[in-house]
This record gives sequence, structure tokens and C-alpha cells, in this order.
Amino acid sequence: MSFVEFPESIITCRNLVGGEWLEPVGAMSLEVRSPYTGALIGRVPLTSASGVAQAVEAAKPGAAQWRATSLRERTQHLLRFRALLEAQAGRLAHLAAAEAGKTVAEARAGILKGLEVCDFALSLQNLDSGGHMEVSRGVTCEFRREPLGIVAGVTPFNFPAMVPMWLFPIAVTLGNAFILKPSEKVPLTACALGELMVEAGYPAGVFSVVHGGREAVDALVVHPDVQALAFVGSSSVARHLYSEGGKRGKRVLALGSAKNHLIVVPDADPSLTPQAVVDSFTGCAGQRCMAASVLLAVGEVQPLVDDIVQRAARLELGPGMGALIDRGAVDRLETAIARAREEGARVLLDGRGRRPAGEAWAGGNWLGPTILDGVSPEMEAARRELFGPVLSIIRVPTLSAALAVENASPYGNAASVFTTNGAVAQAVVEGARAGMVGVNVGVPVPREPFSFGGTGDSKFGHGDVTGPSSLDFWTQLKKVTRKWTARTDGSWMS
Repeated sequence: MSFVEFPESIITCRNLVGGEWLEPVGAMSLEVRSPYTGALIGRVPLTSASGVAQAVEAAKPGAAQWRATSLRERTQHLLRFRALLEAQAGRLAHLAAAEAGKTVAEARAGILKGLEVCDFALSLQNLDSGGHMEVSRGVTCEFRREPLGIVAGVTPFNFPAMVPMWLFPIAVTLGNAFILKPSEKVPLTACALGELMVEAGYPAGVFSVVHGGREAVDALVVHPDVQALAFVGSSSVARHLYSEGGKRGKRVLALGSAKNHLIVVPDADPSLTPQAVVDSFTGCAGQRCMAASVLLAVGEVQPLVDDIVQRAARLELGPGMGALIDRGAVDRLETAIARAREEGARVLLDGRGRRPAGEAWAGGNWLGPTILDGVSPEMEAARRELFGPVLSIIRVPTLSAALAVENASPYGNAASVFTTNGAVAQAVVEGARAGMVGVNVGVPVPREPFSFGGTGDSKFGHGDVTGPSSLDFWTQLKKVTRKWTARTDGSWMS
């Protein structure tokens, strides 16, 4: 029995431009193959810069109309979208799993996180009412939150539904027109989200989908009418987009790579810690920016390490852990494992060559959980984001030594500590460099309205893409000072 449902027919993706699904003129196309089997499930166009310009131009009338729509009216459209998404969550979860290689449960969890962001956006009609104060006799000051206009989001392959929904529910509810450029590796879910936005009744041009590769991304960041761009992906691209956008006076918030550390101390709870570590480094086949990639083993924790290895070895590929996105990812990770061994690491658990039983999965991109021990901080496995189900164990004598390793990383996305000692936990909360810290939590993703975002080379820009600080990213504040009559009993402002 299959653990994921594949599309009944090959899906041909088109761009959503001005409320219509259009095939970009003269665009080449790529095949979309399922990481599970290698089977063809879709085709996606590579939109040129002129195609991006067409989408931006088509968004202008909708942006003007939407800007003039009250916040309360905008939320009614989001309510309809949310209801449609919730009703079709099962179908979308299978679609996202089929194209991204996630398990269906992981894909569904991503949709639920997207619904959580929708709920935050829906709350804005009651929470974000602006400020008003009489600052002197007869003088009032207030601020008004106004949309930027046309904004864009460039999203990665690993969360086809969740990451786009980090962005557009908030941006659109605040009055912007939003252009989504999804990863060309996972375009099918983006099209499904676009269909739901159209069905929810958003005016034409308020939500657009533009498919493509680097040319489309560069065209968005340099287009003079795109006022802000949010990105999630690698640090090299994040740095590039932040630089190019900054040169043009744009707002850019670009989330990049990660090298997340789990600190395990001797008093860690043995009933909680091993499974949490396994879930962290194998969830989404390790293809998430919050995945654990380095285990900092403090002192004598060998029984916990043994349990982690045993649990990871029992994980069933397919239903328990999905596939890698493409063959290139498999080759890259297998090379990294071999290099770590050459540098002196011991392979406690080798996932190379593992795949689910049955010929149906023979063409998939599989790598089982892999655990490397005896890794030193200088090794590539300890420094570079591998982005797969590979856990590197670094042995350290003290908590201070563990924090020194974590602090030395140029990235600062996530870190966690496993302990039953409050003082130890507090030391890590205060001493870790990462922007998101967990205590006995292997994947410390904050719930809304607590925002998502790291530090260092994991984030380029200010604020976060979710939570309260996202409001300042997607809008600008207009400050208004009023006086109607002259006063003799006021301050200098009167």
C-alpha cells in the first residue's frame, strides 16, 4: 500500500497573472518528478524577466483597489480562504508530500502551521487599530499603518505550503498585492494555493503566482514597482538578494542556511531526549532549517547516544521518513558522509543504500538516517549545512565548551539543550547565539504570535517574517499631527 497519493495525471503549471492562469510566452519548462519514485508528476514554466514584468503590471489595478479596502473587509476574504484550505487540507497534504518527498503527516503539519499564521492575520482587525494620543492641549498625534503596494515572496522546496503561508496571509491582509515565486522544484502546491485564493474571491492581481528560476527571482528584486521581498533559502542567495534589494532601496528580509546544535548533558531525561533528537534530525528527511545537525555531547552521555542510534536505525523509510528532493541531494550527502569518514569521524549508523521495500520506490531519492561520531569542530560535517538526515556528534567536556562550539558557528538559527536542571537550561538560553532556543525541544519553532527568525548568517535584514514585527516589514507608518484651534494654555506644540 502506498503511503502517499500521487496526482492522477501530470499537472501543467501556469502563472496566476491578473486573476487568470496564463502560460508565459516563450518560456522553457522543467519536469517535476516525485522524490519518492522519480516519476513525472508535473511541468513548470521558467518565466523570463518580461513575464515577471507582466505579472507586476497586472497587479497594479488590484493593488490600488485592495489598498482602498478596509482591513475588516480584507479579513473576510482570508476567512473564506482559511475555510477552503482547512476543508482541502488532506488533498493538499498528499500533493505537497508527492512533490517534496515529505511524509503526509509532515505535509499536513505544514498546512496547520499555515493556518496558524492565517489566524494571526485574522486577529489584526481587532489588534492593529493604530495609535492616537492627545500630546498637548488641542494637539493630537496618531499613526496609520499603510500597505507598501506590490510585494513578493520567494519560497523554498522543503515546505511547499507552510513557508508561502508565513508570508502572504499577513502581507495581503495588510493591504498589499502579493506575488509568490515558489521553488521550481515544488510548483504544484503553489498552484493549488492560488486556486484557493481565487475561489476565496480576492480581486484580480491581489495574489499572483509566477514560476521560474534565478531569472524570475532577480527580476522581482530589481523591478522598481516591487516594494519589498521576503526570501527563504540558502545563505548565499539570501545575501545576494539582500544586497541587490538594498542597493535599490527595497525592503528585503532573507532567511538563509542553518547549522543547529543540540546540547545533551548527563542529566537529560532518557525518556524524552533520544526520540526528540531523532525526530529533530530525521524530520522532513533533515531538509529543514530547524533540523538538528550537530549533537554536542557533554561528558558521559553514552547511554543516550546508544539509544539515539537504535531508534534512528528502526525508522522506516517512506512512512516514517520521506525522500530527499533530488538525486543531486543524495550524491552531495553521500559525498559528505564519505569525506567525514576520511577526516576521522566514525559512522555509527550508515543510511547509504537504504530505501523502502518494493520496486515502486526504486527510482526515489533515498538516504537513511546517518550518525557520525568523533566529529571535530573543524570538520566539514560540523561547519557546513548538509541539509539531510545526518547527525554529527561532537564530544565536549563541559557546557561552556559546548556553548563555545555553538557560538563559533556563523549561523544562528536554532539551538536546544536537553537537561532536567534549570540552571543549565538558563545558561544555554542566555549563552546561545541562535535566535530560536529550545529547552527539551528538538525543533524550537515558536508558535504564533511568537515570530520565526534566526541571527547571523541565518538572516539578512531586520525583524521577522511572522508575528508582530512582520507588520512593520509589510507596511509603513504614516504619522499624523492635528491641531484645530489656537491655545494659550498648552505647551510649545500648541
